[in-house]
Amino acid sequence: MEAADGVIGHVDRQQDLPGIQHMVVDTGVWKFGRSVLVLAGAVTSIDAAKQKVEVAASREEIKAAPRFTTDSETADPVYLSEVGDCYLSLHS
Repeated sequence: MEAADGVIGHVDRQQDLPGIQHMVVDTGVWKFGRSVLVLAGAVTSIDAAKQKVEVAASREEIKAAPRFTTDSETADPVYLSEVGDCYLSLHS
């Protein structure tokens, strides 16, 4: 996965259910890598042949997203609200 200013990691898995469309991205390319949830709406392009997904956010904006630790978080309305607020702020 690539941000507007460089590589941020790789897509670990995706969820494509109505209302819960996101990808879990492993940011292991950074020191102290972690996983973050990237909402489908943040994706600007997908190149299946090159296995490349691009997002409009910068690396710093992705780093600022709430940390993703367990799949149960995708059912937690508070966590999902925090993630949504983070990505909404990118478009403000």
